[in-house]
Amino acid sequence: MQEILEQIIDYLKGIWIKRRYIMISTWIICPIGWYMVAQMPNIYQSQAKVYVDTQSLLRPLLRGLTVETKPDIQIRLMIKTLLSRPNLERISRMTDLDIQASNNEQYEGIIRSLKNRIKISTAGRENIYTLAIADRDPEMAKNIVQSTLTVFMENTLGETRNDSDNAQKFLSTQISEYEDRLSAAESRVTDFKQKYSEMLPSQSGGFYAQLNTSIKQLENLELELLETETRLNSAKAQLSKHTISTNNKNDKITSNNSIQTTYDKRITELEMILDSLELKYTDKHPDVREVNKRLDSLNKQRTQEIEKYLASTNDAQSIASPINQNPVMQEVQTQVNQLENQVASLNIRAENYQNRVKELKSKIHILPEIEAELAGLNRGYIITKDKYEQLLIRNETAQLAQQADQTADSIQFRVMDPPRAATHPTGPPRTLYFIAILIVGFGAGVGISLGMSQIIPVVTSGSQVSKATGIPVFGIVSANENLGLHRWQRRKTILFIFSNILLVGVLTVFISYFLFPDLVQAPLNRIF
Repeated sequence: MQEILEQIIDYLKGIWIKRRYIMISTWIICPIGWYMVAQMPNIYQSQAKVYVDTQSLLRPLLRGLTVETKPDIQIRLMIKTLLSRPNLERISRMTDLDIQASNNEQYEGIIRSLKNRIKISTAGRENIYTLAIADRDPEMAKNIVQSTLTVFMENTLGETRNDSDNAQKFLSTQISEYEDRLSAAESRVTDFKQKYSEMLPSQSGGFYAQLNTSIKQLENLELELLETETRLNSAKAQLSKHTISTNNKNDKITSNNSIQTTYDKRITELEMILDSLELKYTDKHPDVREVNKRLDSLNKQRTQEIEKYLASTNDAQSIASPINQNPVMQEVQTQVNQLENQVASLNIRAENYQNRVKELKSKIHILPEIEAELAGLNRGYIITKDKYEQLLIRNETAQLAQQADQTADSIQFRVMDPPRAATHPTGPPRTLYFIAILIVGFGAGVGISLGMSQIIPVVTSGSQVSKATGIPVFGIVSANENLGLHRWQRRKTILFIFSNILLVGVLTVFISYFLFPDLVQAPLNRIF
């Protein structure tokens, strides 16, 4: 950081030593530039303020009955399009600027100049607009502003009426076109329905809706069939159980244990003996084993006797049907018959739904295309019909709005400040130009001085000598007064200061000449 500061200080010292180039540069650039600025022609500005009143008493009364045009948006649009080429050409003809052009290039230059110089501004939310332009001729500036104001007012009022007429023409054309399109759409839908009348889905839904409905109905029917079959099996089981119970009751046989045999008493005695022995001995005792063998033998004989008895019982004829004698069983039998009929009916319906589902699935690659095409035709027809009805409504609304516009103007213009020819110039900003030229001249001099100090360098410090020679500097000896260097440098400094003061004085004269014309220009005009 210290080296950078030392280097900057060396540059500044070099510029100060070569400061004569600053004086030369400023005295060459500044007077010439100031003279050229002084010769620039004066610019006169003219402006006009206009208030656009968009409030109308008729508008709230017709709200909801006509189209709300929103005049504020219309005004903003006209402001944005005011500087379009047709308007600019019209302004040039109204101010006779087109006469000044002898060829197309000059005419294009006039149009571009108008577009760049006409300024349009607004004052916040209020509909107050300012039109302004700067020109060398104050009368021409006034005429341009007046012409621009006239074009703005006429275009806005004329655009409102043209919009109504154009809207009526457009709506009439569109209504006629949509009538033809609606008729064509109706014909296409009718022809399509006649062509595929046997394959079109029903009005209850589309193809997939019918397929899903049929599948759900089939599932519900199969579930109902399963429930009915379960009820039927339950009723049959109840009937069968009652029949067996009645037969067993008549035969006094309920189970194997309820049948009395010739071996029952002996088996009971042996079981009692076995219990007493097991209390004294283990299962491997000889007495216990012998009793178990005798019990097994008696149980086998008892089982054979029961089987013979049951076989002979099944072969016997039952007395009379208990179902015919029992009213409850008669009702159960009636229920069984009804459930069997219901199962048969459900089977037929299930078969019908299965065939229907198979048929729909077989057409799954054909019907969706037909359905999609029909949906597209219906969609186009509905859209066309809706648009046609909307156009009819809009047409009635547009006619009412046009009649309302003809009754009362929705936009009124009030010129608050008419354009006037300026008596004092408003430009160019010569003061800024004078100061800028001074800065440019001084900066050019500084740049030249810095360049000359690098081309023809002058040693200003011991560090520069050390860097240039590589030899360390241990001391610096000041110049003796007898040499006259100090007096020479003092005279150069005084001359530099005097030159700059004189230059600033000349700048002050130029600025005063244009900044205070009554104080400076009037006396000079009387003298010269």
